[in-house]
Amino acid sequence: MKGSSKARRSARRAKSDGERAGRRAARSRPLRFLAGLGYAAKGLIYLTIGYLALRIAFGDSGGREADNSGALQLIAQGDAGMVVLWVVAAGLGALTVWQALLALLVKSRAGKRAAAAAQALTCAVLTSTIVTFLLGQGSPRSQDGQAESLTAQLMSLPFGRWVVALVGLAVIGVGGYQVWKGVTRRFTRDLAFNGASRAVRTAVVWTGTAGITTHGLVLGTAGAFFIQAAWTFDEDEAQGLDGVLRSFSETAAGPYALVAVAAGVVLYGAFCFCQARWQRD
Repeated sequence: MKGSSKARRSARRAKSDGERAGRRAARSRPLRFLAGLGYAAKGLIYLTIGYLALRIAFGDSGGREADNSGALQLIAQGDAGMVVLWVVAAGLGALTVWQALLALLVKSRAGKRAAAAAQALTCAVLTSTIVTFLLGQGSPRSQDGQAESLTAQLMSLPFGRWVVALVGLAVIGVGGYQVWKGVTRRFTRDLAFNGASRAVRTAVVWTGTAGITTHGLVLGTAGAFFIQAAWTFDEDEAQGLDGVLRSFSETAAGPYALVAVAAGVVLYGAFCFCQARWQRD
């Protein structure tokens, strides 16, 4: 009994020491700086995606898709584009580490840790895509193609249709959480304005409200496409970001709906820059 009690105390101490180490690492100046760079990198990508979506709405996409692949290709073609992408990859890699620390080692609400874990996973995948592209191992694959491939693989599993449907429900849940977070302005709890003027605070809050809500709407729509793919047993129904954005132009509002959503994506990108500047520890 004494040995068991001692082992439990040792385990609790080890867990506590791990949490303290996680907090110290997450709040270290170098990592916080690089994580801020990661938010800015994420903002650049979403600004580019929003720009491509606006071009699609006005009938001139330049042959690029409004998703990560199209954004990376467009950025790479600019002056010093490859250098910019290396900086973007470094920032997103640091943001991945920071969010993973918050999810695994820093004690906080379960919902906040889950959100940090989801963001760490998303940033890790995007970082891998950028590095693969920079190393000359092929152009980044469109997210529509990735969504269809993932759906086909999942459907080949036992009860695959149910798995795809659950993935769709999970994505809808994340999107719904984002919409709630944007509409209720809950995101302001994660910001520390540190002497910013009232006008700046107001601008940041409105940008975050519109941007985060739009991001949630886009995610929810993507989740709905996964459920449609499961219902029809057709992986082609699954859509990535480009397909989701284009679907808004097929609504009754036509291209005006896509313009509105694209503008919201641009605002989400702008809010990522605000996170880089004012994100709370």
